[in-house]
Amino acid sequence: MTDLTSRKLTMKEYFVVSSLLFGLFFGAGNLIFPLHLGQLAGGHWTGAAVGFLVTAVLLPLLSVLAIAVTRAEGVYDVGKPLGVGFALTFMVLIHATIGPLFGTPRTATVSFTVGVAPFVDKAHQSLALFVFSLVFFSLAFAFSYHENNILANVGKVLNPMFLALLFLMFLVAFLSPLGNPMNGAVTSAYLHGAVVNGFLEGYNTMDALAGLAFGVTVVHAVRQMGQKKASDVSKVVAKSGLLGMAAVGLIYLLLIVAGAMSLGKFKVSADGGVAFTQIVNYYGGAFGQVVLAVLITVTCLTTAVGLVAAFAQDFHKHFPKVSYQTWLFLTTLASFVTANFGLQQIIAWSTPMLMFLYPLAMVLILLSVCSPLFNRDGVVYFFVVLLTVVPALGDMVVAFPAVVSQSAFGQMVATWRSTLPLSSLGLSWLVPALVGLALGLVGHWLRKRKVAVPA
Repeated sequence: MTDLTSRKLTMKEYFVVSSLLFGLFFGAGNLIFPLHLGQLAGGHWTGAAVGFLVTAVLLPLLSVLAIAVTRAEGVYDVGKPLGVGFALTFMVLIHATIGPLFGTPRTATVSFTVGVAPFVDKAHQSLALFVFSLVFFSLAFAFSYHENNILANVGKVLNPMFLALLFLMFLVAFLSPLGNPMNGAVTSAYLHGAVVNGFLEGYNTMDALAGLAFGVTVVHAVRQMGQKKASDVSKVVAKSGLLGMAAVGLIYLLLIVAGAMSLGKFKVSADGGVAFTQIVNYYGGAFGQVVLAVLITVTCLTTAVGLVAAFAQDFHKHFPKVSYQTWLFLTTLASFVTANFGLQQIIAWSTPMLMFLYPLAMVLILLSVCSPLFNRDGVVYFFVVLLTVVPALGDMVVAFPAVVSQSAFGQMVATWRSTLPLSSLGLSWLVPALVGLALGLVGHWLRKRKVAVPA
């Protein structure tokens, strides 16, 4: 008989898992959204922070737990209760979003906007971005193609240096604040909806999607430590996650406050990349900007290598007729092309996709975590997802830039969507999802009762 006894982990091993979770969810791109949120929320930053931490910290942790509870080998398995077709489609959408459409290009545009753009005049910004992104993704392709560990090893040294520089900025910013965060001007959206808007802003981190795609890495590491029972794996992930995600949450909170304080000297910026540059320049001058440029570029490049490699590996696994190297080239090329639209355009067009994918991801994560309660019955999944996906599509359409949202089709969808509860808050999917859950649980109970009754 197989021994399923799990050994007790040491504190050092818990710390290793926590560090892995921290590294998985915190990248340089995660700096810009909480900082910008602080500027948008101003004096209402506390409510905005609560909402943001739910989708940017709690939900990503639950996504890894979902992988552990269901013993999934990746995002494909999370959607499998709804059939192979849905699982494959969901996997492609997740990887495309955190990969070549939005997530991977953002690694180049964030490092360019924060580290390089301040040294280039506006007339040459487009050319500079083209050259920078070409070199950036050429290096990402080369390191991923040869599966070279050099960049990863360099990242292990420079990433802590980047975090040290970040905390130095926090120290200086809080000792010599730019303004009182409680007195910052509040933008109209955050006057009465700070919590909900903070919740929606957390979508931009894409960490819940990343947790579904890469959570298997964490779960595999825990199993390698001698955790044999699924329940023990989940407990280790939960305990380690509390520490790792608490660190991520602390950084987010400090960034939000720093953003609110920056309103004492600066106006609300176009994006968090500009805001971060302004703050670093104010405190560190040109030297601080140069150091930041090097560290953030290497940090983002390390992230990009992981993203393009993961995309190529997963797609090669499910579409083996195309080689790993070919998938790698395609995702790197697509990321390079997308990056040259610029950070603001990437954010503007990623928001609609996230308004569609995040509700789906949220319900699948919560269903997966709770799946032992209903034996992972596909009927429950079916009703919840069905009644989530329709309003989520409506949220996606109205979130598009004006060229789509203000079209005749966009206006028609907006009119229909306005009839749904909570649509004004961007949460039109929530009530239908709860109705779907009730229907799914009733369906599960009826099926269970039918099986229990003898013929």
